[in-house]
Amino acid sequence: MNTRTKAIYGRQSVDKKDSISIESQIEFCLYELKGESYREYTDKGFSGKNTDRPKFQELIRDIEQGIVSTVIVYKLDRISRSIIDFARMMELFHRYNVEFVSATEKFDTSTPMGRAMLNICIVFAQLERETIQKRVQDAYHSRSQKGFFMSGQAPYGYTLEPAVIDGIRTKMMAADPEAAGNVRLMFEMYARPNTSFGDIIRYFAEHDIGISGIELTRSQISHMLRNPVYVQADLDVYEFFKDHGAVIVNEAADFAGTNGCYFYTGRDATESKRAAMEGHTLVIAPHEGLVSSETWLACRKKLLTNTKFAGSHKATSTWLAGKIKCGKCGAGLMNSNNPNGISYFRCRKRADTATRGCEGCGTLRVNELEESIYDEMRRKMSEFQTLTACKSSKVNPKLTALNVELAQVETEIEKLINTLTGANSILLSYANSKIEELDAKRQSLVKAIADMKASILSPEHANSISGYLRNWDNASFEDRRLVVDGLISRIDATSESVLIEWKV
Repeated sequence: MNTRTKAIYGRQSVDKKDSISIESQIEFCLYELKGESYREYTDKGFSGKNTDRPKFQELIRDIEQGIVSTVIVYKLDRISRSIIDFARMMELFHRYNVEFVSATEKFDTSTPMGRAMLNICIVFAQLERETIQKRVQDAYHSRSQKGFFMSGQAPYGYTLEPAVIDGIRTKMMAADPEAAGNVRLMFEMYARPNTSFGDIIRYFAEHDIGISGIELTRSQISHMLRNPVYVQADLDVYEFFKDHGAVIVNEAADFAGTNGCYFYTGRDATESKRAAMEGHTLVIAPHEGLVSSETWLACRKKLLTNTKFAGSHKATSTWLAGKIKCGKCGAGLMNSNNPNGISYFRCRKRADTATRGCEGCGTLRVNELEESIYDEMRRKMSEFQTLTACKSSKVNPKLTALNVELAQVETEIEKLINTLTGANSILLSYANSKIEELDAKRQSLVKAIADMKASILSPEHANSISGYLRNWDNASFEDRRLVVDGLISRIDATSESVLIEWKV
């Protein structure tokens, strides 16, 4: 006896006057039922960009359990705006012998022509969504080049006030007297050659100065000191950004030494820690800057110098550097010598924020912890060699999962290529774009698989590590670091416990 029922699915992303409500969608779908019983599945407040919606997932489960015979929607884009997602749904419908009906578009999925028309229409639905996104991006880019405040909260030191620019209502930043004073103090302190982030953190903590109501951190200081929103931009600022490859919208004459700047990520630019200004866009803003160009540039150039120094710095004090972390907060541990010359590990977060950050890792002597980790590495290598002697090969679950994902991506590419025969220009354009996207993912997976295979400990590498461990007293500092890097991903330590995350 056939107990399957028909299902109506409705979706509304946002409640707008010009969007059809879920109730109206249901009414349209009821015409297709002719009085038959049905189940109702509705998702409100969910986009059609993906299928991760509660009631839609419930509908899929009911289809797989054989409960649903027909799926009826007001319009096919209620299911999805992605041709890939929709194609998968069509495969699911076909596998479980489920009919699909679009109440307003009258598609018959029992015929090849009907399925082809569905695919073409979903292409246009996705094209419409991508066109809207492109218009939004272009509008954002255009408004940003005119100096409009785009979105979000004002940076610390400013408040937002209503304004009209070029006849358009927007918001403009105005200095908040107390906060602006704190900003100037921070810049003036860091502009001094010998002042560090730690000095500023301790001074602000001692004087109970918070930034946006929270305790100051290194990353927050770094972000603020780099932000040209605070600078009174003059020709020196113009030349600085020009020399570092930024795209400057305004003419040099606009840099009069009064207004701050907005700094936007360029549409075609990529983020880079080493070249953070290159390819990005600088625009003169309508608000007044808080910090003189001389002070701001002194801070910015000091940051660039510090970045270069940090990039070339190598560990010299302990071969555990880079691996050892605070077991309380996860921050890195650093060496510190007491007056008697004994080296201890200290939590960087605790050191950065005086006594108001992490509670600390307790008493950890460097030489004692190094001896303990050395003993653990010898034990681990002994276990590893015993296991590998009993097993000719070792299965890596992560590597297996990457290989499975790679096979799925390659299958999806092959299916797309097979659908190109006889396709029209629009479908060809979309399919080619999707294939390029999948191929980029394929290349990323291939690289990840290669990197993981390279990190798997080979018998030769294992023998080399064992040799160093047996002759540890004569091993060089760099050889010891190579051994640690080959065996250990991370060490979380406190005076009470040490947790080692092994690579093998």
